[in-house]
Amino acid sequence: MNTIDWKNLPFGYFKTDYNVRSYFKDGKWSSLEITDSEFIKMHMAATCLHYGQEAFEGLKAFTGVDGKVRIFRLDENSKRINRSAVGLIMPEIPI
Repeated sequence: MNTIDWKNLPFGYFKTDYNVRSYFKDGKWSSLEITDSEFIKMHMAATCLHYGQEAFEGLKAFTGVDGKVRIFRLDENSKRINRSAVGLIMPEIPI
C-alpha cells in the first residue's frame, strides 16, 4: 500500500493486495471473504457472460494525514448498487 501513487491512480483495473467478496446463496449474503486472488470461479452459464446481467459499484478509499483509511461516500455507493440490483431483479446487498 505504501508504494501506491494515490494521486495518480488510473481509471480501470489496478491490482491491489487484497479484495473483498460476498456470495448470495440460500436466500442470504455470506460473510465477507478477503482474498488476494485476482480470479473468480464462475459457471459458464452465468447470465453476466451471456445477457449482461450484472451490477458493479466501485469504492474509493483514502489514507488521511493521520494514517486512518477513509472510504468515500460508502452510503451513497451502497444505495446506488442496490438501485441497480432492484432494476435487475437481483437481491439487494445489506448496507
